[in-house]
Amino acid sequence: ISHLEFGLLPQQYSYPSLFIYGHRASGKSHVMHVLLKELELPHATVSCVECVSAALLFEQVLLSFFGCEAASLLPRSPSLSDFVRIYRQQCSQSPAKQTRYIVMEKAELLRDTDANLLPALLRLQELDNITVILLSEIAWDKFRPNTGCFEPLLLHFPDYSKGELQQILSQDRHPSYSAEFYSSYINILLGVFYSVCRDLRELRHLAALNFSKFCEPLAEGKVKETDTHKLWRNIEPHLKKAMQTVYLREVSSVQWEQMQQMEEKETGALRGLSAHTHVELPYYSKFLLIAAYLASYNPARTDKRFFVKHHGKIRKTNFLKKNEKTSNHLLGPKPFPLDRLLAIFYSVVDSRVAPTASIFSQISSLVTLQLLTQVSHDDQLDAPKYKCAVSMDFICAISRTVNFDIVKYLYDFL
Repeated sequence: ISHLEFGLLPQQYSYPSLFIYGHRASGKSHVMHVLLKELELPHATVSCVECVSAALLFEQVLLSFFGCEAASLLPRSPSLSDFVRIYRQQCSQSPAKQTRYIVMEKAELLRDTDANLLPALLRLQELDNITVILLSEIAWDKFRPNTGCFEPLLLHFPDYSKGELQQILSQDRHPSYSAEFYSSYINILLGVFYSVCRDLRELRHLAALNFSKFCEPLAEGKVKETDTHKLWRNIEPHLKKAMQTVYLREVSSVQWEQMQQMEEKETGALRGLSAHTHVELPYYSKFLLIAAYLASYNPARTDKRFFVKHHGKIRKTNFLKKNEKTSNHLLGPKPFPLDRLLAIFYSVVDSRVAPTASIFSQISSLVTLQLLTQVSHDDQLDAPKYKCAVSMDFICAISRTVNFDIVKYLYDFL
């Protein structure tokens, strides 16, 4: 906090730029907004997610400090020099009585903008008494541009400890139950999820998602609030199933409860299925799984036939070798390299997707959920190989949710 106070000195020139970093939901934005509001400091908050271009960023800053008239002076496609010129004009007409602050949320997205934008933002104090505060989830060493720039003052927000999470989550208690009862529930929840998830938002979501199940024996009159052990035995299998949906946030609380009720009504033939057969996957994970299934059950040389336009006419009789008369579905899934999976994925997905870290993390999530199996050794980092581990019925059900006819792309069904 002492570093933060040093950067927020309203009556004199503050430090030109602050770089505040830490994992998601560690209090960065909240602390900054409370400080700026309580100290009544002039500031402009810019979300780099919403401001997808430099023009929107410049407009938001001028609008916050000088009003609509200043923002309207920007040309249709403003450059950095246009922003500097207008900002300097407005500063001469309305000089700052105290330091102005620009708070850039999700500042790591600035790395994808023009190379000169970030260095210029860090030097804005050369124009006026202004401090730029960058809020980021990554460290400065991974943020610093290759061309070099003014070094900001670094401030790290560490993750919440288990005790701090216990205190924060316990404040969300249900009014129908005592604080001690809800605190014991949070203690049980953290005992299960703390080792795999320390994100406050995700833990808060999980707490709200599973609390009704935790209270069932109490509502039925089977136990008392003090029977923590019996309550734990009732909720334990439910929490273990919920661990499969950590960070897969496309399932709402109502949908999750409906899925659990469906599972309880299943027949004996269906009870042997894994819990993930009822978990809704993220949108792109579904297409990744579809691409993996196609890569496992289609010969590699048929990819051109299915996924390349204007490939020419190829007859199956000429395509089929003697040793390929057996159905690929009877032979089982075959391993495929990562680059083939991504090539099929980009062909079948109905929108343009950049090869970001999010796509690769979803592949890892599919492996964790045992929907994909990694068959290459861990030391083969350059060419990992996978196999699809789901059935035909399962992949058809997934395909229907995204309106994709997978049968048209399977070689066995030509």
